Order: sequence, then C-alpha cells, then structure tokens
Amino acid sequence: MEKEIKIALVDDHALFRNGLRGLIDGKRNCRVVAEASDGSEFLKNEEAMAADVVFMDFAMPTISGDKATIAALERNPNLRIICLSMHGEEKYYSLMVEAGAKGFLLKDSSIEEVFTAIEAVMRGEEYICHEVMQALSGAMRRNEDAEVLSEREIDVLLGICRGLSTQEIADKLFLSKRTVDTHRANILEKTGSKNTASLVVYAIKHNLVEV
Repeated sequence: MEKEIKIALVDDHALFRNGLRGLIDGKRNCRVVAEASDGSEFLKNEEAMAADVVFMDFAMPTISGDKATIAALERNPNLRIICLSMHGEEKYYSLMVEAGAKGFLLKDSSIEEVFTAIEAVMRGEEYICHEVMQALSGAMRRNEDAEVLSEREIDVLLGICRGLSTQEIADKLFLSKRTVDTHRANILEKTGSKNTASLVVYAIKHNLVEV
C-alpha cells in the first residue's frame, strides 16, 4: 500500500485553507493533518511540524513565510515546504528559496498543479509553477556578470529560467539531451547552485535575467 502523504496548510485566510483542504484531503493518497493561521501557530503545532509537505503562505501576521520556513527547517530538515502565494514577484520567490522552500505556486494555480508539486517534492525535486518561471525570466543579458559562464551555458540557463524541460532546451538549441545535461551540471558547479530554484535566484541576482 502506498504511503499516505501528510499535508499541513499554513495561511491566515481560513476560507482559503478550508477550500484547499477540501480539494486535497483524501485524494491521491494525501491527507491534511494540520492547519495554522500564521507562522507562529505553525511552529507550535507538532502535527504540522511532522508533516511530509507544508503549503506555506508568504505574507502572514506574526511571522512571515520565509522566517517560518527557516525556523521550521532548523527543527525538522525533512520538511518539504511549498510556498503558495498571491505574489509571484522575484523578491518573494528569492526569499522563500533562500529560506529552503522546495516549491513555489501561485494561489490561482490549478489543483492538478498542486498535486504535481506534491509529487515532485516527495521525489526530492523542486517545483516552480510555469507562471512564476515566465515572470522571472525576461531577456538574458550578456554582460560582465555572465563571464563565469560560456555563451552556450547562458543559453541553457535561459531555457532553465523559462521553465523548459531538458528535451525542450535540447530541441531549441539543436543539442542532444546528454549535452544539455552536461551544460546544466557545469552551470550548477560554476555558480555553486544546488538545484533549478537556486539557479533562477543566481540568474536574477547576477543580472543575467531581466525581471
């Protein structure tokens, strides 16, 4: 029997929590085990702190989502936190990724995408919704900040920031999938990034992507 995935919801709007709980609870082997109205309440809730996946709002009273994420991961590094926010701007994304969030969704995301994000983080991956990726990625700049990367690596990084799959990047650049994987590995090493989410943050902070 497939392991039940325990979900915690942290948001200061009760109606939103109730609606999301109704969409998630009991479906695809998921169960909502805890709710909290802000970061402080979440950190005091033992069931929430022991969940597999936490959906965390960013803008909340008492303790913001990024600060609650940092505090929670210090106590339980195995938590998989997905930011679920009204705001897709770079500052919110960067703060949550740097805090340790594994995913970022907008509140108008479909329930299908919510389950896709759950499945991704449970596999040890990160998940950023397509709308946020598109908002974060504009034109790639070729300037002094990009000198650490080759022209082809910048092309691959742009594809990553746009949310393209490895195969889509390969097709667009007329490369093999293996070559794109090699470029991605080199980009991760050169930039000191751990995953796709941190690559996007790197690109933004080093003015490689216009937002």
